[in-house]
Amino acid sequence: MYESLATILVGATATYLAIGFAFAIAFVIKGVGRIDPAAREGSLGFRLLILPGCAALWPILARNWLRGSPPSEERNAHRAAAQDGDTP
Repeated sequence: MYESLATILVGATATYLAIGFAFAIAFVIKGVGRIDPAAREGSLGFRLLILPGCAALWPILARNWLRGSPPSEERNAHRAAAQDGDTP
């Protein structure tokens, strides 16, 4: 019972990671610049650094890549003050 459950769990994890790494390679080559303009000029080191995270978070990144949506902008008091020109 536990052995078959463990086998299924390991197989599902391996499948998720295999799909994730296949997606991540394509994403760091083409997709990262589409959803984040600041990453468009990212170096090879940057792209290698984000590869494991892209593989782990591939469902979220795939959705954003398909939508073409940029990351949301952080809203806080410091950003608002800088935009209003109220810097000290």
